[in-house]
Amino acid sequence: MNELIDAFLEFKQHNAGRSARTVQVYLLALNRLVDFLDGRDPLEASQDDLLAFSGPHLHKMGLSPASRNVHIVAMKEFYKWLAATRKISGSPAASVPYPKRPQHLQRVMTLKSAEKLMWAPDFDTFEGVRDSAMLALLMGCGLRVTGLVSLNESNLVEDELNSKVRMILKVVEKGSKERKLSVPPEADLLLRLYLAHDDLKEIDRTLPNGDKVLFVTVRNRNVPAHEYSGENRRFNRRSVLQMVKKYGQRIGIPEDQLHPHAMRHLFGTELAEEEVDLLVRQRLMGHADPKSTAIYTNLAMRKLTSESDRANPLAKMSTPVSALLKQLGKKG
Repeated sequence: MNELIDAFLEFKQHNAGRSARTVQVYLLALNRLVDFLDGRDPLEASQDDLLAFSGPHLHKMGLSPASRNVHIVAMKEFYKWLAATRKISGSPAASVPYPKRPQHLQRVMTLKSAEKLMWAPDFDTFEGVRDSAMLALLMGCGLRVTGLVSLNESNLVEDELNSKVRMILKVVEKGSKERKLSVPPEADLLLRLYLAHDDLKEIDRTLPNGDKVLFVTVRNRNVPAHEYSGENRRFNRRSVLQMVKKYGQRIGIPEDQLHPHAMRHLFGTELAEEEVDLLVRQRLMGHADPKSTAIYTNLAMRKLTSESDRANPLAKMSTPVSALLKQLGKKG
């Protein structure tokens, strides 16, 4: 069975273009399924077996609906592949339902918190300049963390836009899809300061193909000194989260905003606040489904508040406090 799972994962990565992280998640889910079947051949698993695994078993493991959802996706894809390659006659997972997921508003970093965070790194240090550039790309381009840490120097290009030379970012994220983003002037300058830093020039970050890792670490106890170069220098997802938490906790940003994705949500929300066209927002965010982009309209509180204040019924009638509100408005 391990050989079949390996073949499936190789297909998903090299033929279907799934990321290495997605493949790792699929592997974890399928290994859990094999453990659940306890020696029984997964090729002979029934729909009832898969329902028992995806429902009661994963629930007892304490997995959230979102986590169970990922396991079901992996299971469905695996059995779909088995059927397509004629290892089985049909997929027993085809009708397995997904768990209902509670609808939560995204965690959004506020503009005030984002501004404080941008001032938190120490610009007198190499690490501070590096961290500032990373934070600026997360906020100013709405990058996913995977897109940020996978950047190499070849992902940076220059182009003339509106008679000005602008830095363009070629980002590869979900599903190995590439999109181009114009880097905001603030992030552009911070990135150039990082690339010109003397400490960076002393670091070997060259990859076998001649490209260079963009954002590098300065210490890694798990890698021997003689191997600490090239890909081994690359910042990883966990380190980005730790960096955001370190600065955020130091300056008192609320804990629920201390996640790199909260900055991506800020980017999407601000696009909605400024009434950027939905299709443009979808392209800037890198969403495959416009429904994902539309969520940010619900988070655009400045726009929603302004429209509500202007159009709600109370604004069109005389109330016991209308005169007081006008006076307060004049004083303001």
